[in-house]
Amino acid sequence: MIHALASPVHDHALGATMNSFQQDIDERSNLTGLNKLELLLFRLANDDGGAPSELYAINVFKIREIVAMPPVTGIAESHPHMLGVVRIRDEVIPVIDLPAVVGCSPTQPLKLLLITEFARTTQAFAVASVEEIVRLEWTSVLPADSSASGSLITSFAKIDEGRPEARLAQVLDVETILRMLHAGKGEPETPGAGADTIELAPERFLLAADDSASARMLVESSLRDLKLRYEMLASGKQLWDRLLEIEADAVKEGKGAQNKVALVLSDLEMPEMDGFTLTRKIKQDKRFASIPVIIHSSLSGAANEAHVQGVGADAYIAKFAAAELAALLKKFLSPAAP
Repeated sequence: MIHALASPVHDHALGATMNSFQQDIDERSNLTGLNKLELLLFRLANDDGGAPSELYAINVFKIREIVAMPPVTGIAESHPHMLGVVRIRDEVIPVIDLPAVVGCSPTQPLKLLLITEFARTTQAFAVASVEEIVRLEWTSVLPADSSASGSLITSFAKIDEGRPEARLAQVLDVETILRMLHAGKGEPETPGAGADTIELAPERFLLAADDSASARMLVESSLRDLKLRYEMLASGKQLWDRLLEIEADAVKEGKGAQNKVALVLSDLEMPEMDGFTLTRKIKQDKRFASIPVIIHSSLSGAANEAHVQGVGADAYIAKFAAAELAALLKKFLSPAAP
């Protein structure tokens, strides 16, 4: 359950707005995986009578609560984009200056914190304002070209498509942001460090998909350490299309995709086709149903894990735990696999 924090601020309009957003989050937090998602839209700078600042977005499932900006305690020798820490219900939470991360310069104090939980961590992102919660088909979310958008954006969400007020929201790659802030400060274990290798038949390999550049790098490092052959894609749709290509080529050899693809490793949040839909399509297609599917996601929690089981995934693992991922891959990949 996501909660709004009562705050002794005198801006009653802000409090009413927070409560409204909170009701929306609570009512929709049980959204099932039907290739749909919900995004919280927010801005990182204030509109001082000029053009509105850029619109950004984050998946509602990652948000635990929205709070008015409490007193922040600075931390010595912290990253320049870290504002410090806040104490909320006896929990000390690091506060990230999100405008600074993306190169934005607000002219007024930041008013809100988005408290997020994902990838086994809790952190707060400082923002200027929140707009609304929108429900979209993943087909309305377009992969970002990193050369054009920078590495901090995973995708662009088309909001109010087909209407005069249509706009694009930039979906932030929060995993890359966190990795950037923690670089050089004792990062987690080296992916796959010390792991035994896994042997597959020469023609067999893994298909993996993740829209985060940082996540792809970590996953690929783990797979290389395990000496596994793989192909890495940036979305569920890309993986599905590639699976169909592999099937067509395999049929020409009198085989099927299941003779070549040893396992599918997929994120949940991905543009065009999410991991729920990808898994369902694989498991409901008799050509591919025998291929193990492991969901590797920063969206943890009982609700998401239940959805993963509901669409037929063989296993779920939260990001990023290299040793656990290696152990799970060993469980499903046998040297004797056909």
